[in-house]
Order: sequence, then C-alpha cells, then structure tokens
Amino acid sequence: MITRPHGRAPRAGCSQLLQLKIDEKGTRLGEKSWGASTVLSGAMGTMRSLRFISAEALVSHPQVARQSLDSVAHNLYPLLFKASYLLEQAEVTRAVLGRWPLEEFRLGALLGPSADHPQDLRDRACRACLEALVRGLADHVLQDRSRRRLRVAHLTGIRDVQVQRCPCGRALGKWGRTRLLARTCCELQAEPLAAGRPVEVLADLFVTEGNFEAVVQALRPAGPAPLRVHCPSFRADSLSPSQLLHVLRLAGPGALRKLEVVHNVRLHAGHVHQLLAQVGFPRLASLTLPTKAFDAPPACASTPDGEDRLLASIARELSKMTQLTELSVAFSRLTGKIPTLLGPLQTPLRVLDLANCALNHADMAFLADSAHAAHLEVLDLSGHNLVSLFPSTFFRLLGQAARTLRILTLEECGIVDSHVGMLILGLSPCHRLRQLKFLGNPLSARALRRLFAALCELPELRCIEFPVPKDCYPEGAAYPQDELAMSKFDQQKYDEIAEELRAVLLRADREDIQVSTPLFGSFDPDIQETSNELGAFLLQAFKNALENFSRALRQIE
Repeated sequence: MITRPHGRAPRAGCSQLLQLKIDEKGTRLGEKSWGASTVLSGAMGTMRSLRFISAEALVSHPQVARQSLDSVAHNLYPLLFKASYLLEQAEVTRAVLGRWPLEEFRLGALLGPSADHPQDLRDRACRACLEALVRGLADHVLQDRSRRRLRVAHLTGIRDVQVQRCPCGRALGKWGRTRLLARTCCELQAEPLAAGRPVEVLADLFVTEGNFEAVVQALRPAGPAPLRVHCPSFRADSLSPSQLLHVLRLAGPGALRKLEVVHNVRLHAGHVHQLLAQVGFPRLASLTLPTKAFDAPPACASTPDGEDRLLASIARELSKMTQLTELSVAFSRLTGKIPTLLGPLQTPLRVLDLANCALNHADMAFLADSAHAAHLEVLDLSGHNLVSLFPSTFFRLLGQAARTLRILTLEECGIVDSHVGMLILGLSPCHRLRQLKFLGNPLSARALRRLFAALCELPELRCIEFPVPKDCYPEGAAYPQDELAMSKFDQQKYDEIAEELRAVLLRADREDIQVSTPLFGSFDPDIQETSNELGAFLLQAFKNALENFSRALRQIE
C-alpha cells in the first residue's frame, strides 16, 4: 500500500479563529457547533473533527496563535499541541507548553490517535518539536508561581523508527532526548527561581559516557530543582560498572520498570549480583543484561561440588522481582544453568532471549516443562542447533507456547532442508505467531518455498525474515558465516528466488505478510544514534588491550 502525505490545513478564516475564543466566564463559544462533528479531509481520508481543523488553522499562524493562547479554553490545549506537532510549528509548541494550563502533560497520549485526530504521531521523533517541547517546559517553571499549573510531565511514548515520517526528517533519538532534558535541568538549577512545587518529569533515559555527567547532575541537584526527573525505563551503554551503579542509584530504582544494560558495559556475575542486591528493583518488569554478564569474576574460585553459588544468589535476587516478565541474557554462557537461573522466579516470563547461551539438553528440558513455556510471547533461541540436538524438547517447548507465542527468532540454528518438515509440524499450532526470523540457516530455495507455503496457514503472521538461500552461495559454503562470507552471494539469483517466495504468498492471498533478508540484523535506533561514541569506545578498548599485551611481553623479556 502506498502512503500519501496529509494535505496541510486550510488557512484560518475569522469564524474559525473565533471558535477557539472563550468568553469572560470561561465558557467556550460555539460549543454546540463543535459536538462530535467531523469532516473527511486530507489525501488519505483522515477523519478530523472541526475542533482539530480549527486548531490546525490557528497554529498555522504562529504569531496569532501565541497571542491568542490566553483566550483559548483549557481543554483545547491538547489539540493545539498535537496540531503544532503535526505541522512542525515549533514556536507554537514551545508557547503551548510554556502556558500549559492543566496539571498533567502526557506526550504519548497527546500524540496518539484520538476522536479529534485519529492519526498516530508517536513515531515522529521530530527534533525541532521535541526541543521546543523541553524549552517550553523550562519556560513554564520560570514563570510566576501563580501561573504554574503543571505538576507531572510524562515525556514517554515516542517510538524511534528507521524512517522518520515528520516532514523535516530530522530525528532526536532517545540518547539525544536524554541529553537535552539533562542539560535543561542543569541550566534551570543555575537560575534564581521562586519557591514552588517542582514539576515531576517522567522520561526514558539512555545514558552513556557522553551524557553521564549531565544526567548525574540532573538526577542529583545541589539545590532546589524546578524539574525533578523520574525514570520508568533506563538504558545504559559504554559505562563502567561503577558509573552504572552510581547513576542507577540516583535514577530511582524503586520505580524503574525496564532496565537495559547493553553492549559495552563490561559486567561479570559479581557486578550483576551487586547491582541486584545493593540497588534493588522491586517493580522491574523487563531486564536486559550484556554479553558475558554471568561469567565468574576473575578472583572467584570454583566450588568443589561444581555448584555456581554466585548464579544461585543472582537467581534469588531475581525471584524478589515479583513483576519481572521479560528477561534477555543473550551471549552469556549458561550451559546447564537455566534451571538454577529461572527456577526460582515467582512469575512466568512472557519475553525470553537466550540467544547464543550454549544451552544443553537439561536446559531445553527445563524450558519445555517449566511454567514459563505456556506464557511465552517472545522467544529467541538463536545460535543453538535445536532440531539436530534437541528435537523432542524443542518441539515440546513450541507446543507448550503455541497459544501465546507471537515472535520467534531462530537465527543460525543449523536448520537444513531435511528439518523443514519437522519445523512445519512444530509451527502449525502457533496460530498467534506474528513474526518469524530465521536468518543464517542453510536452506535451499526449494525448502524455503515449502516452508513459505506452510507459513501462509498461520492467520496472524505478518513478518518473515528469511536467509539468503544457499543456492546463492558457492557450493560447499560453510555455516555459520562471518559477515564477509555472508555478503558474497549471487544477487540476481537471490532476487529471482525472493520473487518466487513472494509469489507463494500471493497465490495464498497473503499479501499482508512482509518478507525481508536483513543481512546484518534489524535496525536498532539506539545503536544508530550512538554509533560514533560506540566506535570511539571500541577503539579505546582495542588500544588498551594492545598496551596491556605489550606490557606483558616486556615483563616476559
């Protein structure tokens, strides 16, 4: 389906502008004429209320809009905000926030679909509008105390996507939003402010070495702070373990719902236990830990009985998180340790990522028979030869999860043509499956056609990520492939096979299924945004490793 852009709102006439005025008693004029009236407008036929059309007309004239704000009914401010965001009238966005007359501001709800304007704008991380929003928030707390109404500002709800739909095309990602909010808080702390209740700001934070100092200052002000930041979701990258512990203690761990510690935060099991035991996250629902997070600390000696007491201690801390339903521990060696780690959990998991964790038969058997299996909605078992090594337990696990499973990832699992029949049988009960990802498996075009024909029977399936068929590589190509080998395939042959696979979907009347082969993984907005800092961090780590190696050689000599 081709999506066409919305037409801009018509210019405002005097009668439209008058509809936004209120009389001296605060009663909106023309109230009956507003009612539930809607009109069909725009190239896509979006149903917009007359109220929203008038809001668009007003914000299309920024100077008039700013001068008229004191005369606008309070319950129309949400419409003015969304209209200014839609039309990228940053001046109006800032002015609306500066004079916000309500006690709450909820960004996600205001940009989401509504009866007045059903279009969802939450995937527009427009830099100009978001910067104007935060500046408007600062203006609000700097004004006279008697004019301040706002108590809570929820700045969550923005979805970061690969292709920005806002006209300017300039995005402000989660890391940039974190830095902007932190710097604004620091600037306000330096202002001479009248005493008053601070505005509670809820924001998803993404902290790295590059914005660490500003975030710490924002979370721990030296004196009175007009903005008090709270963090329902926290992502950390390129921090030392001590920096991570420090900033998390300041971020209000008691209210934290989601914690992602990723990539270049070098944790071992001792750090993880310290994090969970000393900081504590009683309301945490989602936890992501970086690669090798369960490796033993350098000075930790193994016990004679082989029991991993540190892992057992970590599991006990996890069991105290009675709301935990999402756990990602990819790229940690957990051979034979899944029963110890997941057994004590008090709540069944809905999301579980065990990619490349070197699982064995005991781990798979535990998963298949555990209480988690019947509740799993998202499961990643990439990097394990499931069908070859654990066929009975793997398919038993699929059977247990069939009623709930929505997203299944089986990348580089050694699935070959002879496994396709069993895979089809295992997936056939998964009627709620919406995404299937199986990149990196050596499957032929013939096997893929057979698999696609079967996948057409899954009614809710909407997305398939399939591997480059092995027909497109030189004969005898080894799997799993490195990035260089993966990229050397016959593009013309791939295009022909991909067209055949799409034809399979068309014949089954399944144009609703999107298919793709993202060779190097799906788009990650957070990695994309911080790629320069990440590269610098990796270069420094490589330099440090070389220096340590040289020092060791000199000592040997």
